[in-house]
Amino acid sequence: MLIAQMTDIHIGFDPETKPEEFNRTRFRATLDRLLASPDAIDMLVLTGDLTEHGDRESFERTAELLKACPFPVHAIPGNHDSREGLLAAFPDTPSEDGFIHYALERDGLRVLMLDTFEPGRHGGAFCAKRRDWLRAQLDAQQDTPTLIFMHHPPVVSGIDWMDPAPDEDWIANFAAAIEGHGQVLAIHCGHLHRPLATGFRGVPLSVTPSVAPLVSLDLRPVDPAQADNRALITTEPPCYALHRWDGDSLATHYETAGDWEVLEYYGEHLKPMMRDMLAERE
Repeated sequence: MLIAQMTDIHIGFDPETKPEEFNRTRFRATLDRLLASPDAIDMLVLTGDLTEHGDRESFERTAELLKACPFPVHAIPGNHDSREGLLAAFPDTPSEDGFIHYALERDGLRVLMLDTFEPGRHGGAFCAKRRDWLRAQLDAQQDTPTLIFMHHPPVVSGIDWMDPAPDEDWIANFAAAIEGHGQVLAIHCGHLHRPLATGFRGVPLSVTPSVAPLVSLDLRPVDPAQADNRALITTEPPCYALHRWDGDSLATHYETAGDWEVLEYYGEHLKPMMRDMLAERE
């Protein structure tokens, strides 16, 4: 099974240039790259910040482009979104107790989509109700391999201005929910606008780079009283992830949307090399 992940699209950042604003152009290029993939995609998950301001028009413009997808699309909110706008544009999205969190199952894999949104807050949120919901979901199927998707990474990356404090209550709530649940294979996030591979409480955690412009890699501390003219946002290519589950193991790949040349094709001249490489597996 192949699960594609896109995150941090931020449609509506330049509303005066609509409909072909910069972020929409990047989104269209990323979606085109995914749709042209030689691999059969089983589902696309959107892990938040689909829009810049959470307005319905931006959500509708995002959903309109996604109609080209021949596979299911599942979304959760980020800190720039609104639950009302998301549910209006994606009316089949489940919600419960005011939160957009839900479970998906396919090919022996369980996917839990979490809601870490709190209106007016840039960082993550995961209250007691969400903690208890996640714990109950994990308790219910302890033998089923499970992936967790969420917008905010519950980790410190070192990109100071984007990071939470390590002891925030919402992180403690999330940790309490997954504790003792060995079926969780991985946690996949967005929000950071950069690739990251780390772990959380013994579970592999990764961040998929954004579709919108990326955050510059700079690990120096930030002084809010002293602007040091560092680079913050770059035009590095947009990206998406492919999470491959073969029934036994999980592997994650990242693809950028940009122009490059193919330097070699698998032609007749490469058959001996391919045969030798595959023979080593025997």
